[in-house]
Amino acid sequence: MNMNYDILDSPILTEKMLKQQDDERKYAFKVKKSANKIDVKKAVQSRFDVTVEKIHIINVKGKSKQMNTRRGITKGKRADWKKAIVTLRDGDSINFFEGA
Repeated sequence: MNMNYDILDSPILTEKMLKQQDDERKYAFKVKKSANKIDVKKAVQSRFDVTVEKIHIINVKGKSKQMNTRRGITKGKRADWKKAIVTLRDGDSINFFEGA
């Protein structure tokens, strides 16, 4: 895969991840399903100009959903996706809110 940024879909900015950013220098991203650790490391380092120490990749299963409609019960499933948790070197950080 090439080194462009299309591997990283979006940052995951939950309360838990914001606390880990401050305490442990861990940042989470939603990434493409085809991405591996090497692709994620290259994309994060080139996009944010930081040094990556560790990467954890998690395959997240989509939830099954059910909706009652006039025609009866409709069942479906959310899409599966992949999450990457990146630990940065001491002193490095990523600021997602600097343009706001």
